[in-house]
Amino acid sequence: MLIRFVVRNFLSFGKETEFNMLPSPRYTRMNHHKYELPQFSVLKLASLYGANAAGKSNLIKSIGYLHDIVQDEALPINLAELEFRFKDGESEGVLLGAEFSINQVNLCYAIEILDNRISTEELIKTSVKPNEDSLVFRRTTSAEGRTQLEFPISLSGNERTKLLKEVIEVNLSTPEKPVLKLLGKLREEKFAEIGYAVDWFENKLQLISPSGKPLGLAQRIDSDAGFKSYAQNILSSFNVGIKALKVKKTPVMDFFGEENKDEGLAVIKTLKESKDQIIIWKTSRGEFIDIMKEQDNFYVKQIRFLHDGSQEDPVEFKMDEESDGTIRLLDFIPAFKDLINTDKVFIIDEIERSVHPLLIKELVRKYSEDSNTKGQLIFTTHESNLLDQDIFRQDEIWFAEKTPSGSTELYSLSDFKEHNTIDIRKGYLNGRYGSIPFLGNLTDLNWH
Repeated sequence: MLIRFVVRNFLSFGKETEFNMLPSPRYTRMNHHKYELPQFSVLKLASLYGANAAGKSNLIKSIGYLHDIVQDEALPINLAELEFRFKDGESEGVLLGAEFSINQVNLCYAIEILDNRISTEELIKTSVKPNEDSLVFRRTTSAEGRTQLEFPISLSGNERTKLLKEVIEVNLSTPEKPVLKLLGKLREEKFAEIGYAVDWFENKLQLISPSGKPLGLAQRIDSDAGFKSYAQNILSSFNVGIKALKVKKTPVMDFFGEENKDEGLAVIKTLKESKDQIIIWKTSRGEFIDIMKEQDNFYVKQIRFLHDGSQEDPVEFKMDEESDGTIRLLDFIPAFKDLINTDKVFIIDEIERSVHPLLIKELVRKYSEDSNTKGQLIFTTHESNLLDQDIFRQDEIWFAEKTPSGSTELYSLSDFKEHNTIDIRKGYLNGRYGSIPFLGNLTDLNWH
């Protein structure tokens, strides 16, 4: 579960800015939207509104950059270009941090980046009680590039810990490389919380961009009968004409054929060198396909859609013959399946992209009303039809707005203390909560 995310001096965020999933203590409606964690609770749902260029997507990108830094064990090459551009004076450095809960432990992982080096990296076991946060590890890097590791006092005297600390400081760390994943690979019992943190970033935190594709969807439909049935039922309920799904399985070299033999060989080489059993490949024709290794063979798996028509038998359609909206809905199906059954966190940028407003509203409503969900859904949107207090608590609706200094600030609807009978959609469109486009006087525009 995500508890909070903090960002500073990155993209459109100047001063330190926080987004959180903490429920307002004064708000008591929809208690089934709260998940109980050790010591407190978090919300299961959040939407973020704002005008174009207000910084909604930049929040998602910031979380994505922290995820990738952990996953790839490296800073982005173009980091200096990503810093906040309107700052006055000396740079404070970039701050990216996430507090989250996993395995009944609340942890906060944060990095500060200065002059393209990780000046500070730390993992803290957090507590709501004053002065009860406890250090798991802290890493600092000097301006000269020297790394220093700090562990809790209880471990500092351990000879094995001293040896590991020295090896990492001298031989394994570099200024632009985080050590979280490195420490997690040690599989030391005393570093269990580090393993939890790595697991959260790698397996619990899932980000979906407007053009993102779920990995291994064809394989999941082909190998998991329960998931296939779930996907078929959802698509059928959307009334987009789809009766069933099937998966076409083709050996890689047969798929690419003699004309594209080199591309087929390149695919196989990439998959052999990958640690994953499945990769997504964009073909020279612009098609996204799932390619996987099964035993010692390599296959392309493609989803096919069976439609009812006037014929006796269903008619088969390829992916590129379906509408963008149908494909986008299909991309969401693994997320909503996992939101029901697992404690994953799905963060979706522009959830309404290519999807009819009524469809996306009913999909979110279904999740909102389900009292047996286990995951968190966070998304950005322009779709004002979703501003419905029968779907969201007020503390689950957030706004992004640019300040005169060019920095993005975030705030919640709960800050306005509205009654739960208020039409918040109307208030939002009338500018009551800010975070809408400022429309100049078009009559003064020299149209020609």
